[in-house]
Amino acid sequence: MSLQIFRTKPVVSHDDQEHVLKRCLSAWDLAFLGVGAIIGTGIFVLTGIAAATQAGPAVILSFIIAGIACAFAALSYAELSSSVGGCGSAYGYSYAAFGELIAFIIGWDLLLEYGISVAAVANGWSGYFNNALTAIGLPLPEALTKAPKLGGIINLPAFAIILLLMSLLIVGVKHSAKANNVMVVVKLITITIFIGVAVFNVHPANWDPFMPFGWFQTLPDGKTTGVLAGASLVFFSYVGFDAVSTAAEEAKNPQRDLPFGIVASLVFCTVIYIIVAGLLTGIVHYSALNVSSPVSHALTLLGYNWASALISTGVIAGLTTVMLVLYYGLTRIIFAMSRDGLLSSFFNKVNPNTQTPVRVIVLCGVIMALVAGFMPLGDLAELVNIGTLAAFVLVCLGVIVLRITKPDMVRPFRSPFSPLFPVLGMLSCGALMGFLPAITWLRFLIWLVIGLIVYFGYSMQHSKLAKSGQVC
Repeated sequence: MSLQIFRTKPVVSHDDQEHVLKRCLSAWDLAFLGVGAIIGTGIFVLTGIAAATQAGPAVILSFIIAGIACAFAALSYAELSSSVGGCGSAYGYSYAAFGELIAFIIGWDLLLEYGISVAAVANGWSGYFNNALTAIGLPLPEALTKAPKLGGIINLPAFAIILLLMSLLIVGVKHSAKANNVMVVVKLITITIFIGVAVFNVHPANWDPFMPFGWFQTLPDGKTTGVLAGASLVFFSYVGFDAVSTAAEEAKNPQRDLPFGIVASLVFCTVIYIIVAGLLTGIVHYSALNVSSPVSHALTLLGYNWASALISTGVIAGLTTVMLVLYYGLTRIIFAMSRDGLLSSFFNKVNPNTQTPVRVIVLCGVIMALVAGFMPLGDLAELVNIGTLAAFVLVCLGVIVLRITKPDMVRPFRSPFSPLFPVLGMLSCGALMGFLPAITWLRFLIWLVIGLIVYFGYSMQHSKLAKSGQVC
């Protein structure tokens, strides 16, 4: 057994990879997928919460620190995505570098990351959507906007939007990408409006004190504050650029286009985050930003109600693209794990008409819609961060391992200054994991234990490598 769990999957290039999904995404489609996933909850929600409760105006530093950690990971993703065929993202890279057990654990983590992310963002989307309906005089009954635990019947908008996205993904990835591109443009216009208004209303006095919570401290109740704790929180803002790598089998030229999509989307979004965070804390005092819609709230405080309404429209579009891209990434990871035998073959069937894995799209959509409609997620969002950070650490390590074990592997893109940059990625992402609350670690470990039960109870015996008799 000790050798079986470390059996590695042969590295197959994109050209040699068996694929049944339709290659239809350009480099800019991939970049827009990244922007669609990254710009959403972070810029419209977490910026204000992190400033008010953890970092103050120094939330700018939190975004920079999280962005640097992601940049190192993004370069490692770019190298592996251009070299290793398949649509499994960090799961596929870990399978080639570390072996089956580690790959399964990372895949299992990614299921949690993407699934919880979609359901959590759907809850945020529901709030903004209902606010928009209220503004035009058509509010939904309160019982249809809250989960039963919060006194309602169902969060109907959250439930419905996921089913709508499910239909869009079934039709085909190219149609989904076109819809994503349109909504990305809408939210970029929204952000431009905010910047245009805010830049003329900055009061430098709002940046004093700049770092009211210090660098890092743990409070008696277990909560963490400070710039570094803020970095661990706003890291959620960057979750999504890795979803670009799940589109490998549907990219027209994956060797060239995947690195471009990953790096371009991350760099662009990091700059936008820093600008917005600086302006947001400059136009109002950071203590006033602990609300679910800090950007539109700040403009309302300044008296720009028309701009606030436009921001809300952009937020609805922005959160929709986040859900769409993360939902897409989730289905492709399950598809890849199923094709390798680590999950049931039920999930790797592709519809011949749409060339999409309809079964897994429907199953994921129904489960996430039920979770979003009937469960208040609360602190579960922090699970997204710890699972993603763990995946990033292993992707960075994977670059180093494969440089040693497979030096002749074709690498259309190479992470610069290796092994320095991959090591810095491991250290920075590992440090951000350390700044998360203890309860997050406990929940994460429980999820891992469930995954190990699935692996040893089913996956180890049914994997394609096991059936082929390959040991290592």
